[in-house]
Amino acid sequence: MKKRLVLLSVFVFCGVLVYGNALAANPDKIKVGILLPLTGPMAAVAETQKEGALLAVDVLNKKGGLNMPWGKVTVEGVVADDEAKQDVGVRRYRYMVSEGVKGVGGQTWAPLAFAINALVFKEPMPYFPVCVLAKDAFKKGTLAPTTFATAFSPWTVGYMAGSAAVKTLGKKKIFFLARADSWGWDMRDGVYAAAKEYGAQIVGYDEVSLGTNDFTTILQKVRAAKPDVFISAQFAADAVALLKQVQQMGINKEMTIFNSFITNVVAKGIPPEALQGVYAMHYFYYDLSGFEDKDLVSSAKEFTDLYRAKYNKPPDAYATIAYVAFTEMFRGFESAKSLDPLKVSQAMMANKGEFKSVKGSARWREDHSAVYKYAAFLVKGKGPGEQKNEWDLFKVEGYQGGDSVMPNLKSLGY
Repeated sequence: MKKRLVLLSVFVFCGVLVYGNALAANPDKIKVGILLPLTGPMAAVAETQKEGALLAVDVLNKKGGLNMPWGKVTVEGVVADDEAKQDVGVRRYRYMVSEGVKGVGGQTWAPLAFAINALVFKEPMPYFPVCVLAKDAFKKGTLAPTTFATAFSPWTVGYMAGSAAVKTLGKKKIFFLARADSWGWDMRDGVYAAAKEYGAQIVGYDEVSLGTNDFTTILQKVRAAKPDVFISAQFAADAVALLKQVQQMGINKEMTIFNSFITNVVAKGIPPEALQGVYAMHYFYYDLSGFEDKDLVSSAKEFTDLYRAKYNKPPDAYATIAYVAFTEMFRGFESAKSLDPLKVSQAMMANKGEFKSVKGSARWREDHSAVYKYAAFLVKGKGPGEQKNEWDLFKVEGYQGGDSVMPNLKSLGY
């Protein structure tokens, strides 16, 4: 009798254990990590990234959550501050993992994204960096099998700026100002590649460190070189300082000014008289009225309306990068019919990696970089009297995209 009771107890215990494991494997709610530098010099951009990520979570949950084989699964976005510091970011990423998150997106500072990617290599996790990673990040064997980058490299930014300046605007003589780091050097290489391909001449080059606020000497060199177009790699506060001085010195009256990559948050810091007539590439601009692709216009408007309803302002570029990242993470879960990181990765690369985004059709390449039909929009700054409201900053004048704006896979070791 005692033997029977012992056996029965063992069976009951095993049954409870199996049932508990099944519940753990098939949850009705999961957490995903949103890890960004919410304090420090990158906080303004990080705030927009956080907003984009949380909107993606909201949109999903309003539909009932993820459609999984065992039923609906709601998602909670867990937000943490990486402070743009490697030790802090790695520690908080590890804490998120210990708390059971099923995917992580984030980073505004690319070096921290590299560090987290190294952890993901050892312990697979669906990881979506939402910053612009250096070109070297996409070399074969560098990104973990479960890392996917919804933004491109600075090389592509530079190539698009150079291509737009030469092909669309008809410029033939370029002065390029880099930033003295991988952001600026990759962008320089992209501009030079476009110039060579389309027959333009580089008539001047210089580079300055991040945080430069006095460009007087550089701008004197630019003026002396007499280019058709002055293309700069400066971003955020550096871009604001540069473009203000361009206008103050009257350089914008002598040549076309092209700031390679811009966001609305950056543009708002530039006086309208300095922004007027400045060209730039924009990952996503919310006002596409009059654009040729009506499906894109509709998709962008739907996204913009959702964003406005939640945050009372239009989405910016980096908010859109994050929104695309998290919607793709969720698509990966649903397509894989699983939360297993490697299965999610395989599912995302199925069907030639094709997916739909709020900025049009796209696909994942072999290097886990997203290729968009509309990689970025060519925008022209509006000046005094043209801006109808605080966010009416640009007019869209074209776009760049497709495989042609990406570094070829062979150059990355594939």
